[in-house]
Amino acid sequence: MSKPVDDVVSTVRTYIEAHRGAFLDDLAEWLRIPSVSAQPEHAADVARSADWLAAKLRDTGFPTCEIWPTAGAPAVFAEWPSEDPEAPTVLVYGHHDVQPAAREDGWDTDPFEPVIRGNRLHARGAADDKGQVFFHTLGVRAHLAATGRTAPSVHLKLLVEGEEESGSPHFRRLVEERAERLAADAVIVSDTGMWSEDTPTVCTGMRGLAECEIELFGPAQDIHSGSFGGAVPNPATAAARLVAALHDEHARVAVPGFYEGVTELTDRERELFAELPFDEETWLRTARSTATHGEAGHTTLERVWARPTAEVNGIGGGYQGPGSKTIIPSSALVKLSFRLVAGQDPDHVEKAVRAWAADQVPAGVRHEITFGPATRPCLTPLDHPALQSVVRAMGRAFGQPIRYTREGGSGPAADLQEVLGAPVLFLGISVPSDGWHAPNEKVELDLLMKGVETAAHLWGDLAENWREPH
Repeated sequence: MSKPVDDVVSTVRTYIEAHRGAFLDDLAEWLRIPSVSAQPEHAADVARSADWLAAKLRDTGFPTCEIWPTAGAPAVFAEWPSEDPEAPTVLVYGHHDVQPAAREDGWDTDPFEPVIRGNRLHARGAADDKGQVFFHTLGVRAHLAATGRTAPSVHLKLLVEGEEESGSPHFRRLVEERAERLAADAVIVSDTGMWSEDTPTVCTGMRGLAECEIELFGPAQDIHSGSFGGAVPNPATAAARLVAALHDEHARVAVPGFYEGVTELTDRERELFAELPFDEETWLRTARSTATHGEAGHTTLERVWARPTAEVNGIGGGYQGPGSKTIIPSSALVKLSFRLVAGQDPDHVEKAVRAWAADQVPAGVRHEITFGPATRPCLTPLDHPALQSVVRAMGRAFGQPIRYTREGGSGPAADLQEVLGAPVLFLGISVPSDGWHAPNEKVELDLLMKGVETAAHLWGDLAENWREPH
């Protein structure tokens, strides 16, 4: 006979409080490892971080813990089967590498010597992402303590990569090669955040990304603007006209076919976004900007979370030194990025942009366009039963209603969704003030414990309320 809900919540909190000190000591030990994937001199530290995590997951109770090498930094895989063969399989994703950090960057203390000040733990990786990965270790133990089980209610897997802060260059190949081992009914991404300390939220989607570089070539060399200006095409002018043609007067992307397949916001989703305590003036200060701008007919939050975009990331060509040099430059360059939303196909967007660019470039100007690897968007419907399990588990931990957000950026979660064919759900407790990638990164300890609580409640809720065919 299962315990009443209030008893389970109380048991989970009592267990967590009893083990909080040891949990934080272990986390601090992990944070002392400078696992900076972007710096080759720290390659051994990234490997040491993976070894440390694998050993700690074994201590937690995971019977299977493996280091998975890649062409770059290693990932950690762990698995703990449920005693119920019909239980759903859940894969938790996170990363153990961190951004570069040094005292001279503006840190008050050594970034790799964790310090607790008040109710905050400061260290590189405290929030992004070691803290949010590690709360699952205490969470699963609290789950077992509250339920009397010897194994989780779900078949639980973890994949913790070592190159997320370097763009995950080998991640998709790893997932494709290990797809059978990683097979899951749902993916939980614990590399995300909430709206604020007072407004707990769950993220339901992340935009995709396509990037390109367009080079334009005119004369075979820079030529005199007095002798030839007005008589031959100028590639810098062509670049400016290309950029000017990217949007229409309503700030919509003017590339024909760009919006094909876009999943539009439902009325309910727009209502939920509108419920959030969004202050545009505060947001503008964070953006270091003085006015909002974007696609007509949409709010600021809708624009950054749920609408596709085209941005000019760089433009250049010709002489840019001091003084004057009256030339027609031989070449120019434009860098563009496109944030994509659910329903858009990056391959289709690439073809559309290539055709659009060819139409914009005048005769006498040759162009070359190069696309990098794309990231697909991901979105979980509000009524998905696994998402509702996340919402209920957070609600039990926080003791208040959980609201919904999306993520405007892009990440490797979409690779997991595409390769494994599983819905992606986001479970994170970080808040904007945590300062990801910035000096004095921190995590709020009370929120970190709420992450532990949420994980402790989630596995039982999924097992009870969601049964997917394997």
